[in-house]
Amino acid sequence: MDESTFAQRLDRLESIEAIRQLAGKYSLSLDMRDLNAHVNLFAPDIRVGRDKVGRAHLKAWVDDTLRHQFTGTSHHLGQHIIEFADPDNAIGVVYSKNEHEAGAEWVIMQMLYWDDYQRIDGQWYFRRRLPCYWYATDLNKPPIGEMKMRWPGREPYHGTFHDLFPSWNSFWRNNPQRDELPEVAAPAELEHFLRQMRADTPAPKIRVR
Repeated sequence: MDESTFAQRLDRLESIEAIRQLAGKYSLSLDMRDLNAHVNLFAPDIRVGRDKVGRAHLKAWVDDTLRHQFTGTSHHLGQHIIEFADPDNAIGVVYSKNEHEAGAEWVIMQMLYWDDYQRIDGQWYFRRRLPCYWYATDLNKPPIGEMKMRWPGREPYHGTFHDLFPSWNSFWRNNPQRDELPEVAAPAELEHFLRQMRADTPAPKIRVR
């Protein structure tokens, strides 16, 4: 292995670890309400909503959300898949199981984040986080059935947990005959597992909780 190849592989490993740390820091800073630490995990020119840009706008939005909807939160991270478009840009999927103190109810949630990461001046940041929710419900009320997003005081609605991946609807739409062996597609190329799973599915519209 020549020095340039070794350096590239080392940089990739260090970048993977930095991105994983980024996701962990996101959860800790959010749960401990350190909003300065939290917004500094995002690119300086992060877009907030349709027409606002910058960490100050992000801090104002996060402050309002946390101050008026939850007393306490805890975000527990699961598997984290990371793929690189180039040395300074990557995407990822992170599972998260969350708990929220919301008034008189204790709301549990299962979700995933579709992330875009960017390295700027040697530091990795979130370029975008797309939260896709499966369910949210009181701890004592299993979310069986449709409309699994069930926040206190609100009408239930559908989450977007499966909307990024066309395989979910395709699986339920197609019912192969038991006497036929299914076709097996070619495996994804390196750094294309997530892209192949998502295909050209556009980002769903996320309902603010």
